[in-house]
Amino acid sequence: MKWFFDPKAIAVIGATPDPMKGGYSILFNLLQGYPGAIYPINPKYRKILDLPCYPTIVDAPDPIDLAIVFVPAALVPQVVRACAQKGIPGVIVESGGFSETGDTGKALQQQLLDIARETGIRIWGPNCMGLVDARRQYVFSFLTPSVWNFGLTPGSVSLIVQSGMLAGGFLIDIMSHGMMGISKALSIGNKADVNETELLAYLIDDPDTRVIGLYLESIVDGGRFMELCASSPKPIVLLKGGKSRGGARAALSHTASMAGDHATIRSALMQAGVIEVDDFRQLLDVSRALSMFPDLAPSRTIGKTAILTFSGGAGIVSADLLEASGLSLADLSDETRLRLQQVFPEWMPVSNPIDLWPAVERHGGQIAYETAMKAVAEDAGVDVVLLHLYSGGFALNFDMADAIDALYRNGKPVFVWLLGDRDNAQQTMEAIQGIGVPVYRELQRAAEAIRSVIRRGRWVQEVGHGRPADAGPVVRLPQHMANLLGHARGTLDEYLSKQILRECGVATVPEKAVQSVAEALEAASAFGFPVVLKGLIRDVLHKSEQGLVHVNLRNEADIREAFSVLSARIGNQDTIVLQKQIGGKCELIAGVVRDPQFGVCVMAGIGGTLAEAMDDKIFLVAPFDERQALYMLGQLRSRKLLDGFRGEAPLDREAFARALVRIGHLALAHPSIRELDINPFIVSEGQPIAVDANIVLCR
Repeated sequence: MKWFFDPKAIAVIGATPDPMKGGYSILFNLLQGYPGAIYPINPKYRKILDLPCYPTIVDAPDPIDLAIVFVPAALVPQVVRACAQKGIPGVIVESGGFSETGDTGKALQQQLLDIARETGIRIWGPNCMGLVDARRQYVFSFLTPSVWNFGLTPGSVSLIVQSGMLAGGFLIDIMSHGMMGISKALSIGNKADVNETELLAYLIDDPDTRVIGLYLESIVDGGRFMELCASSPKPIVLLKGGKSRGGARAALSHTASMAGDHATIRSALMQAGVIEVDDFRQLLDVSRALSMFPDLAPSRTIGKTAILTFSGGAGIVSADLLEASGLSLADLSDETRLRLQQVFPEWMPVSNPIDLWPAVERHGGQIAYETAMKAVAEDAGVDVVLLHLYSGGFALNFDMADAIDALYRNGKPVFVWLLGDRDNAQQTMEAIQGIGVPVYRELQRAAEAIRSVIRRGRWVQEVGHGRPADAGPVVRLPQHMANLLGHARGTLDEYLSKQILRECGVATVPEKAVQSVAEALEAASAFGFPVVLKGLIRDVLHKSEQGLVHVNLRNEADIREAFSVLSARIGNQDTIVLQKQIGGKCELIAGVVRDPQFGVCVMAGIGGTLAEAMDDKIFLVAPFDERQALYMLGQLRSRKLLDGFRGEAPLDREAFARALVRIGHLALAHPSIRELDINPFIVSEGQPIAVDANIVLCR
């Protein structure tokens, strides 16, 4: 990638003296900051912007590391081939008119990919805005030259953006509003060759980048992307476009039917420690916060927050937003309350949120805020501080550098919500962010930023960087079972599916296939009443709806009646199974799907008849370990149900995590498994027991 980021000479193919065209903007932008040799290429001109212009790339001097191409799409393949023949290692194709336009454009883009494979030249784009490096003042893009009016402010956030015009919009918006500096902005367009995974790897190693933000509409290599994100010491923030599949494929199991509409991607990102956001401004705001607090101390990851405000109402709304984000207010220590009472009027009790306005009226903003900030800085029960400020009046303009320093010395992140008149607020925002404090104009966004920093800190503490190495399958099935998985097709029945799971170390319900009432009675005597009788018919997965499940059989008469009904229903070709009836009020679901981007994914969530109704599940990209599984189980909205439901023993989460790991290894070891569904796992005396299961093999 080095020739894209640090070329010694650049050719601009399609350069023009017309200020209204992109070929002019590319050349102009290069001249503002790039110190190397620049060669305009256009047969119509001898000079452009006082630079000698060459008719073709063949005529330009050697060596050239990078060519920026901005010519009509139909001409691009021959231009790129000429670059390859000249020995240029990389081209950035900023022209549009490729796969985004239809069949003709797709054919042109395929030609580019064929040239790259044939010659080894690397192609960035097409249909992109190229590369901006604010630290070096490099703009390899047709970005409007007006960006130089605001200055390229260096920062520590780098962006990878699939949309070309969006990348340009980001930069203009960031620079003109003084929101934040950036390190690099990389617009990758159609990703014919160079893709987000390669650039992500580059930025992870880039010393000028502390946080990586991405806008992607697709992920080329999900497995590699996951590995990079999980091992990155730098926070990664992603806005994913096109989250709905718009018509899921036909699915035979609960697990597969629940895997649509971004569910697997969302879980995969969470598993890898990626912070997912929902809009463009949020991408920037969260990235900015993480650039200021990339490494949260483990003692601060609980996220207990102190709110310092000038308005009781704003404090209440902040508390509501934080609670909705899964955070809580800090309980102030007695010492903190005593220190605050010194500046509060006698009639006002001290509480969190800390309404400082009465103290401001008595002592002024400097004393009131500084006293409060230094008090919570030394309060061990406070992890994070949310500071409400007003700029432009009301005795709330003051120097807070010393108080901010006290908070940072104690390892406590500070976030500011700012109100005020436009000019004063802008100046205050720039000044505060200049000392390393993120500022937000909306309370909701401040709460989101706090949540993101805390979530990243918790992930690092509970999971850590890196994914488990894939040392090969750890599941060793008996040969007859392995042969069955290798040669059978369609759906394996519940009885056989659970035999396979049992061999993998997954706890399953005691059961026996029975061919007569006598065998059923013998098995019931061994298991103990009550018991369950099930009729297993090939390719019928939802047995309860077909009247094939008889529960709560408590005596010989119940068994005889149920056996008679099932025998008449299923005939001689299928199986009747007797199971011990497992008691437990909490039911879970687990299973496997093969995702086109991430491969084997193991699902877990609330099961039974509520599985699809509650829609509360997580997916784990295999291979994964127990630590990752435990972390992801903690992300379920209904996780409190796992801690003891209506007097039941809490779920042994470690046991369930081990079962999920083994299910993942089973699917990795046997690619013929298309889907796997265990619904439900009944939690009995804390242990997850697989009661019903089906394995769906490739047809």
